[in-house]
Formats: sequence, C-alpha cells, structure tokens
Amino acid sequence: MAKVSIVVPVYNEEGNVAELHKEIKDVCEANQYEYEIIFVNDGSSDRTEESCKTLRPLKYIGLRRNFGQTAAMDAGIKAAQYEYIVTMDGDRQNDPSDIPMMIQYLEENDLDVVSGWRKHRKDTMMKKFTSRGANLLRHILVHDGIHDSGCSLKVYRKECFEHINLYGEQHRFIPAILKIKGFKVGEVVVNHRPRIAGKTKYNWKRTIKGFVDMISVWFWNKYSTRPLHLLGGMGFLFLLLGGGCGIWSIVLFCEGRKMSNNIFPPLLTIFFIIIGILLFIFGLMSEILVKTYYGTHVDSSYSIKEISEYKE
Repeated sequence: MAKVSIVVPVYNEEGNVAELHKEIKDVCEANQYEYEIIFVNDGSSDRTEESCKTLRPLKYIGLRRNFGQTAAMDAGIKAAQYEYIVTMDGDRQNDPSDIPMMIQYLEENDLDVVSGWRKHRKDTMMKKFTSRGANLLRHILVHDGIHDSGCSLKVYRKECFEHINLYGEQHRFIPAILKIKGFKVGEVVVNHRPRIAGKTKYNWKRTIKGFVDMISVWFWNKYSTRPLHLLGGMGFLFLLLGGGCGIWSIVLFCEGRKMSNNIFPPLLTIFFIIIGILLFIFGLMSEILVKTYYGTHVDSSYSIKEISEYKE
C-alpha cells in the first residue's frame, strides 16, 4: 500500500479547494493509499482560508503573506511525511485521477521523479505560446529531458528533497535540479482540464522571473562547484584582449605616432586588464561563497503563520 502526501499550493482559489479536495480524497481512498492532503494557503485575500478549514482530512499551512507558488510548494513539501510526495496546482486543471498511473510508472521504472506532460493543454493561445517558448529555452539551457516542466502535477520520492530549498520560480525546474543531483527523472502524459472557477495567476512578470531562474539553474548545473572556471575563463579572455591592445599601443608608439592622438588603444588596454583582474577576483570569491553555501544552513525565504491538522 503506497503512502502518499499530496501538496497543493492555493492562492485565491475559494471556488476550487472543496471540489479539488474531494477529488483527491476519492482517488486516494479508491486506491487504498495511506495519505495526507496538504493545502498551503499562499496569503490569499479571498475566503480560501475559511473554505480550507472546513475540509477533512487536511493539513492546512497558512503563509503570512503571498510569497509565491514556489515558497508555498516548499513549505508543503517540508511538511510532508510519506514516502511519495505529489504536487499539483490548486486550480483543478491538474487531474487527481492521474496520480495512481504516475505512481505506478515511477515504481515500474525505478524512477525518483515522474513529471506530468500536458500534451493537450486547455489554456489560452498566449499562455501556450509563452509556455512553448520557455520550454524551448529550457531545453537549450537545462537539458532535463522534460517536455513540460511547468506542469505542477509531479510525483517525487521523499528523499529527493532532503537537502533542497526552493526559491523564486524554481518549482518549474525541480526535475532539472534533481537530475543535476543524480536522481532519475521520467515523464508521462497527463490529463489537463480547463479552468472552471477563479482566475489564472500567470502573467508576464512570472514569465520573466521564470527565465531568470532558468539562468540560475543553468549556472548551477554548469558551475555550482567550480564558478572560477566560468569567471576565471572570462577574466583570462579579457586579459588576452588587454594584452592585444597593449601590443597595439606599443606598435603605435614605436612608429612614432603621438599617443595624444591615439589614446583609444591604451585606454582599452587598461580597461580590459582591470576587467580581467576583477573577474578573476569575483571567481575566487564565488568559490569561497560556494564552499560556505555547502557548509552552512540556508535560511527560508518565507514565513509560516500557522500549521493546523484537521482529521475526520
């Protein structure tokens, strides 16, 4: 019998939480899971809190303000106690009936993560276009082997999150982060439903934040343990450019040209050499910071107001 924790971040979803809870509960009981349902209220301004507190069984986590979906998901994951952690959106577009199939796929293929692929999305054309563009960039930069990392419906083994803290919009890139750490990631096609109640929380600001976090994941994948290789390499390139400009300045001087009329080459020499030295210094400082990061506890980016457990 599988033991499952279902983590659902919710923000202004008063029209969805009750029906979503019922769907999750029905699926878990039909498959005889030992389960817990965790709703994380990300500072909702409607009656989401009141609606959640009428549901049974439920572990309710309320954040002090709106910290974002990633923070809410991180809080829920850290509160989960069972061997499998399922994450999904609170807007009912993810289908809880896909959970048993995803758990079975994970077990049969000895995977650590199974990510949902919304192959036939029920979203607006603009949202589909933005998502496809983001997926293309993610494929180029991250190479996580996932078609649809933005799908929140995923199944994880609990040990995946033993040493991971999520920030920004990084919930989209959890499979990539875990793959970097050596976990095995798979993907299955899942059902995607149109939104019935509430309003979408996605906008251009989240798209930009997601792109910035994608760059962060790319850097972490390539240079998390060796930032000096990137910054030092760039510094070496600038020093070469500075040396070339220095030779150019010497040639002009030997030809008897007045340096007052050819100030550009010496200025470039000084500029490139200074930038090169600074990049080397930043690389060394980054190496020290990385060692500090791996050796100390990372503070949380959010604050929990309450954790309540409501049993049947």
